[in-house]
Amino acid sequence: MTNRTFRIMVRGVFDGLTDEQRTALLAAASEHDVLHAAFTREGHLSYDLSARTAFTFRFLDEGEAEEDILAATERAERTARSWLESRGYGYRNLRSQAEDLSQAPLGKRRRRAAHATP
Repeated sequence: MTNRTFRIMVRGVFDGLTDEQRTALLAAASEHDVLHAAFTREGHLSYDLSARTAFTFRFLDEGEAEEDILAATERAERTARSWLESRGYGYRNLRSQAEDLSQAPLGKRRRRAAHATP
């Protein structure tokens, strides 16, 4: 079987942050800037507290079958919850979106490359 690559986004909203938690998040904001967002195996967190309290974790995972995306999504959600809860950050409206890159439509350049003759 071929390996499939999954991109998973876990989104939510910080809820009930204390002044100390808000200060800590603002101090680390440059590490979590949306302009540096990337899909990683361990998960990359991005947020902009000055604009709104929403956050996004981006995860990269793999599987062999199409249905493996469900387990990958569950792992991503568990990891995001664990990160938030280990720091005592309240959150709400946690939701996930996953994409199997093997099913994603090819972009214009990749279509041209796929049809090019050697």
